[in-house]
Amino acid sequence: MSFQLNGVPLLSRSVVDRAEEIRADEQALKEGWAQARLLRVNKRGQVRFEGNALVLDAATDLSAEPDPAAVFLGLGEGKHVWAVRDNEITGTLMDLRVAANEVDDYTAGLLSTAIALLNWHDKAGYNAADGSVTVAAKAGWSRVTESGHEEFPRIDPAVICLIHDGGDRVLLARQHTWPKTLFSLLAGFVEAGESLERCVEREVKEEVGVDLRDIHYLGSQPWPFPRSLMLGFAAVADPEQPLAFSDGEIAEAHWFTRAEVREALALGDWSAQKEGNRLLLPGSISIARTIVESWAELDS
Repeated sequence: MSFQLNGVPLLSRSVVDRAEEIRADEQALKEGWAQARLLRVNKRGQVRFEGNALVLDAATDLSAEPDPAAVFLGLGEGKHVWAVRDNEITGTLMDLRVAANEVDDYTAGLLSTAIALLNWHDKAGYNAADGSVTVAAKAGWSRVTESGHEEFPRIDPAVICLIHDGGDRVLLARQHTWPKTLFSLLAGFVEAGESLERCVEREVKEEVGVDLRDIHYLGSQPWPFPRSLMLGFAAVADPEQPLAFSDGEIAEAHWFTRAEVREALALGDWSAQKEGNRLLLPGSISIARTIVESWAELDS
């Protein structure tokens, strides 16, 4: 029984105007800086909130002109919006995992972009080919060496797959570090020279030992922890095939019925841990939640 997503994953709903045409226009960036807003992000990915409102400072509080350490996120209410790493921020701090359910699509898009870009800059100070120093360019959307070689933000693609039996059972797994009743979909990073579908087959085989058929794509979501792109799939497997945890990542996996999944969804996410709960599921910030909800809505 095939299905599609019942909605757009939370972090895929960004409505930020990225204004790509401005990134290389130094004059436009300088002119916009005077009225620009600035998002400060610490090394833990936390930002400052007042109530449910994201705090954006005046960019000129940082410097008179665009700061080389700042990254241009786009336009908001006609003003330029930038972000910068600042480990000294104080006040009410929240990260995207906590704040995602409380903010609008524009704010979630700003945070996703800022966190991913700043995480990349933190580790991209040297050219991987020759070790030469790189500096930020194009308002933080690339880095260049002294010789002019240009590098762009790295995104790590990862697949995530809901495995079902074609009926009313779904295979969910738990990693060793997770709470005892928290289960989710199987996922893994795409390797060099590998298609997305082949990655789904390989990761599932390595993690739980089952063979898949009828693999189909569902949708995607940015996952800036630190800078991934999650690509969602569904596939069918035989629940009678023995499970085998060969790569050591999975502590346990079980087939759950649609009724059990619906009951777990009604409880909320993993933070609803209570004694006696057999199954808790990821929160709505993850595409895993959207995929599970979409499958659970089907009539068996």
